[in-house]
Order: sequence, then C-alpha cells, then structure tokens
Amino acid sequence: MSSAIEAGAHLLLNGRPGDPAVITAETTLTYAELEQAVLDRVAAHRGSQGIVLLEAGNDLDSVIGYLAALAARRPVLLTPPGGDLGELRRRYRAAFQGESEIHPDLALLLSTSGSTGSPKLVRLSRDNLAANAAGIAAYLGLTSADRAMSSLPLHYCYGLSVLNSHLSVGAAVILTDLSVADDCFWDVAARNGATSFAGVPYTFDLLDTSGFADRSLPSLRYITQAGGKMPPSTVRRYAELGASRGWDLVVMYGQTEATARMAYLPPDLAASRPEAIGIPIPGGHFRLDPVDGLEEGVGELVYTGPNVMMGYADNVGDLARGPELTELRTGDLARQADDGLWEITGRRSRFGKILGLRIDLDRIESELGSGSVRAVAPGSRLHLFTDDHQSAGQLPALMDGIVTLPRAAVEVHRIAEVPRTPNGKVDYATLNAWASLAEASGEPGGALGAGPVEGADAEALRTVYAAVLRRPDATVSDSFVSLGGDSLSFVEIATQLGERLGTLPARWQHRSIAELAAGARSPRRWLRPVEIPVVLRAVAIVAIVGSHADVWTLLGGAHILLAVAGFNLARFGLTAPTRVLRTRRLLRGAAAVALPAGLWVAAVALVSDRYHWPTALGLNQALGSDEWTRDWQLWFLEVITWSFTGLALLLLVPALDRWQRRHRFGAALAVVGATLAIRYLWVGLEAGATERYTIGCVLWCLALGWAAAEARRPWQRVLVAALVVVATYGFFGDSVREATVALGILVLLVPWPILLPWPLARPAAVLAASSLWIYLVHWQIYPGLEAAGLGWLGVLASLAAGVAVARGPAAWAARARVPGARLARLTA
Repeated sequence: MSSAIEAGAHLLLNGRPGDPAVITAETTLTYAELEQAVLDRVAAHRGSQGIVLLEAGNDLDSVIGYLAALAARRPVLLTPPGGDLGELRRRYRAAFQGESEIHPDLALLLSTSGSTGSPKLVRLSRDNLAANAAGIAAYLGLTSADRAMSSLPLHYCYGLSVLNSHLSVGAAVILTDLSVADDCFWDVAARNGATSFAGVPYTFDLLDTSGFADRSLPSLRYITQAGGKMPPSTVRRYAELGASRGWDLVVMYGQTEATARMAYLPPDLAASRPEAIGIPIPGGHFRLDPVDGLEEGVGELVYTGPNVMMGYADNVGDLARGPELTELRTGDLARQADDGLWEITGRRSRFGKILGLRIDLDRIESELGSGSVRAVAPGSRLHLFTDDHQSAGQLPALMDGIVTLPRAAVEVHRIAEVPRTPNGKVDYATLNAWASLAEASGEPGGALGAGPVEGADAEALRTVYAAVLRRPDATVSDSFVSLGGDSLSFVEIATQLGERLGTLPARWQHRSIAELAAGARSPRRWLRPVEIPVVLRAVAIVAIVGSHADVWTLLGGAHILLAVAGFNLARFGLTAPTRVLRTRRLLRGAAAVALPAGLWVAAVALVSDRYHWPTALGLNQALGSDEWTRDWQLWFLEVITWSFTGLALLLLVPALDRWQRRHRFGAALAVVGATLAIRYLWVGLEAGATERYTIGCVLWCLALGWAAAEARRPWQRVLVAALVVVATYGFFGDSVREATVALGILVLLVPWPILLPWPLARPAAVLAASSLWIYLVHWQIYPGLEAAGLGWLGVLASLAAGVAVARGPAAWAARARVPGARLARLTA
C-alpha cells in the first residue's frame, strides 16, 4: 500500500495487491484497484477541510468515500442514506465547512442511537479503529482467505467493524443490501464463497423464518452475533446447528463507544454457556463498580482498552477536544461467573419502580423466557408487550411467580411485532412511549388538546405527532419526515401545528419537534397558516365536484391534484433511508389509492351498470374503450396507482436509486423532460378528448410537482416555473383551463404557507384529507340532485358524504387497541 494510504487509513488496508478486497454484484476490486480508487478520491479532498458527511449504503462508492476520508485525514460522519440531516447540518455546520477547530486524532463520528438526526455523536480516533479491527481479527482468526457478507449497514458500528477488520488483514468483503430473508442473499453468498456473516438478534428471527437451517453453505466458517442479548435457547440452537454443519457461532458484546466490540464468547462454549458474553477482546479488560441495592458480585461493567472512544460530541466545539476517557462505563449490570466468563444481568436504566417495589425488567423478560415478551415500566404499571397473541392471556398469571404485583398493576399489550431500531435492536424507547400514552389516555395515541396555546411545549407537540401518525415512539428529536409521515397525516399535523405555533417555518416537516417548539411564536388568533398543498387539494376537489355538477365551470382540478401528488411524492415517498423502504412506501401509496377505489367501484358495479370490472382493477385505460365512458371518470386514480408502482419498480434498480438520491433536482428535471417527450411524441401539442387523461400524456403534471418540491434555490424555481408555462401551453386547447392548471402548479413553488381565517383553515384541512373519498363518491351523489335542479345541494352532499366515509375508517383506526396501528393513507 502507498504511504498516503497507510498514513491516512492507518491499518485498515493491508492486503496483497492482486487479492480481492471488495466484491459487488457488478465488479470485484483487488487491493491494488481499491487503493487506486481511494487515491483518486483523495485527490478530490485536496484543499478541503472539515468533516466529511457520508450517507453510507452497502455499496462500493460508500466504501471508497469512507476510506478516502480517512486517507485524507478528514473525519468522516457516517449516516444512513436518504435521512433527515437537518439538525446535524445545523449543529455542525461550521465543522462541515472547515471553519472550526478539529482535533487531529479524530477519524470517525457515529450516532449512538442509529437515528439519522441525532446530534449526539461518538468521537473515535484512528487508534480506536485500528485497535478494534486488530482485536476482532485476532479472536476470529481472520486471514486473507476470508470473505464476509455485508449483512448489516455500514453506518452501524457493528457493520462497519466487519469492513474494518477484514480489510486490516487482506480479506474481502461482499457488498450487498439484500436481507438474509431474501433467497438472492444466499445466492450471492454461495457464488462468492462467503465465509461469514454478522447478525443482530432480529437477524436470527429472520433466519428462522427463511429456511436457513436447510441451506447448504460449504464455505461458511462462522456467524457472529451482537447488537443486543439473544435468548440463550436461540444461542444454543444455532451453536448446535453450526456444530452439525461445520461452522461456528461467535457471540459478541460491544457498544459504539468502544468502536464496536468489547467481548466475545469462544465458540466451543456457545452451546454450554449461551447466557454469557464471554471474555474481553485482546487488549481489553473488565471490572465491576458496585451499585447500591444489588446482590453481591453484581455491578456496573466497566471496560478499559485502546478502543474506548475519545468522548462524546454534543456540538461543534466538542470536536476540538482530544481523548478524554481511559475507561468506558457501559451502563450494563454484570457478574463474572466461577468459570471466568462474564454475564450481563441487566441495564442500570432497565429498572422500574411500581408501588414502591424495584422491578428488574430484564429479569422479568428472562424469566418469561419465550423471547417474545418485552417489559417496560415508565409510570405506575408494568407493561408487557408481546407478539405471541396465543400466550398473551397467560402472562399476568405467570408474573405471580416472578414478582409480587397486583394484577391491576400489570397491563398486557398484543402487538403485531416487536419494534426495532434501524440497527435491529429492541426499540425500548418506542415501547416506553406506547406505555406512557396508554397510561395517559387508556389507549395508544391519547386525545389531543384543542385550540391554540401561548408558546409551545415540545412534549405537547410530540403528542400531536404520536397521535396523528400513530407513532407513540416519536421523540422530540424526530421530524415529520423521519417518522415516515405521508400526505394525509401532513394535512392534519400542519393544521394542528398551525393552531399551536402560529407561523410554520419553511421546510418545517424536516425540522425536529424540539426545534419547532424552540422557535415557536404566539399564534395569531384570527389567521392560521395552512400549507399550500393542503389548500390546493381542498380547492381542487371543490372545483372538481362543482364543475361536474354544473354549479360553476373551473376545469383542471384533477391535473392540479396530480402535481400535488408529485410534490408530496418528493417530500414523503422518496425520503425513506433505504431503497427497500422507499419502494415499500411508494407501493403502499399506490395501494392506498387502488384498494379503496377498487372496492368502491366493485360495490357500485354490483348494483348498477355504471362501471365495468377493468375499472375496479385500475385497468380501464388498458382494457376499456378509447372513447369517453363512465369508466374514464376515475382516470386520475389509475394514473396515481400505476405511476407510483412504476416508479417503485424503477427505484429498485440500485444505480437508479443512487442517482436519484445524489441528484435530487436533476433527477426531477430528467423526469419532467422524459414525460414531456412522451407527451409530445404521443399527441403533439394538444391532447384529444380522452388523451388528456391517459397515463402517458399526463405524467408531466406529476413530474412538475416533483420538480417543484425539489426546487430549493431561486434559479431552480424560475426554471421550473418556465417549464410549467411551456408544458401547459396548448395541452387542452382551452386557454382558461391551461392557465388554471399552470397557476395551480406555480403556487407549489411558493416556499411559505398561506394564512387563512381560522373558520376556513380547519374545513380546508378536512376537505383535503378526505379528497380521495370525495372524488370516489361524488359520481354517485350529485347527478340525481343536479337533474332535480339542486346542483348546489349535490355539491354539498358530495363533500359531506366523502368526509363521512373518510372519517369512518379513520375513527375506527384511532380506536384500535394495537399500538402503532395506522389507517392506510393516500400518498397522492
């Protein structure tokens, strides 16, 4: 390796030039080729200073970017791709711009929580990275013949340690973002001779359900497990499976603050001592600090070793500080058994106090034994969460033999699945939030306060997010986007925040709840800020119904709604941190339109001849008539369904997904260009009577809304505005309709909300949130009233019926006793 690489990347690249270093689906880079790629990237760092922010995926570009930052001696902050980085960018702006002092030993910054926006970071030095990589390589016996699957994300300290330890000994890493539950993962492993993969406890749950025990993997040498305590029965089962198949299970223990690993259980002891974490890694040492109230021999585990972090960073000034710790207080309670192995008995923070009794929550989980029960006690009761619904009724009785509590102090919650952090650990913060809301209101999501308040309380705002999004796990550091908000929840939250905060700041949906509360103004009593997409949806749906009922003529509302759908697509559908999750959101958005529409159309078709079966399946444009019929009335919903589905499939292609993430505005412009080209090639300037409603001819509306959302700078807004004028000109052969559509899309470029009198703000939000059902049902309501000369009544009845139907399922979901249950929401 060159001196530049050795000096910068320390001991992390140490392979023979011709040996494989990184293997992907497209290519294999040898160590010589990887070194050259790193050196080429280092050249881009010349003249630059400060922290490198790297949204790290399991791909070659991320690996090269990480190693190049180390080689250029620039600290690198790793985050999940595609997340909300607003708070991190704000707090560490001076460090990113090279305007603040940074300690020369600082090499890596990682979040302790695994969440994208957490501003509290772990500071790790080059010595930390090298020491931990060397220790892991030593106890795993890594050689240049090893090839590890990247089964965990690189922005997670455990996943990153796999990369570091293998490159440090000249071994290879096989990069993939496939799940262990995916057959393709094992095809990749077999094809490339994988010798190992890493997993957290949840990984082994997936292995259980994916037929792993029956797979033939002759090259597999070992599996590692960390990231939380796994049930001893599972450890023993996999240790025995490995013994029969010729591979080892290596249970490990670590924390981000120790650069990854602190202990490992020798594989020959896994079956006989599955409850132990084992012995310290080479170069590390444990001791116990006594804790009042605990039995003799149990205390807080304290670790010392060269991999202990420099310290935490809460702000940019902390980055100038040098190493501050010689030992790490883990927060875990432990004991050393007579055989010398260390055992974790619980967390200092995993105790509750109920009716004056100190309750060991980890002991309760262990005694219940199944691994499907999680215990928290944030208030006056013990809350047990389980995804095993058959045994849930037996839990209170089982508790009698573990701890003396009255039955009324134990509450059991049946949940669909145990929540996990992005790193696969049990998300106790979520469970505590669910339990707190259950105690406060009798059910998750509690009732919201009404009316404006002076100033803002971050916890009150958090409750709004928790209830509306059905996300009791929301914390004040979360944002609307990071919580996975969609366009209908956006309507409700924007309205409620407007009532509480007064003026909403630009891009508020990307700001943390705490930041919104801190910057709140006293709300205006008369005027309420309402987001422009909300106003457009409300106005457009009213215009559509009124025009169809011949009460007024204001055409173009549905095309405006397509632009709003594209706008919301960019803000919500494309903000998920992983490719699979983005695809899932897009498909969920398509299904949230297709399923209600299909069921409604099918029901109408059963009692009338208004619609035919292709319309119920969203296939009228493919299988129906080319001439206008009643089936064409639902063209708008077909466009949304199939455009979202098509985009979801396109973004499953890794190269397209990466390109869109890195060039957000450019990708949106490319889509605008492509959709306009399709339209002009198909119909020319003016579309015909049905052509103006076909998917291929109207996708430019959705694309322009997408581009409007990505236009952040003045020149970008001007460019999009010009494209709006060009695209709408001549399309309908009706200048008024074209001007209406153009104006509706242009309004999306305004970067601030509209102030409405409070008597209008709430109705606008209700109409916007109900727009899907209003569009569906109004075709069956207004015609009879219009024929009787009661067009106005037809409009009002259609709006009221749509709101009533929309609120019915929403009210049902709000009453659901399953924490986290959410009504499928319209993404358009």
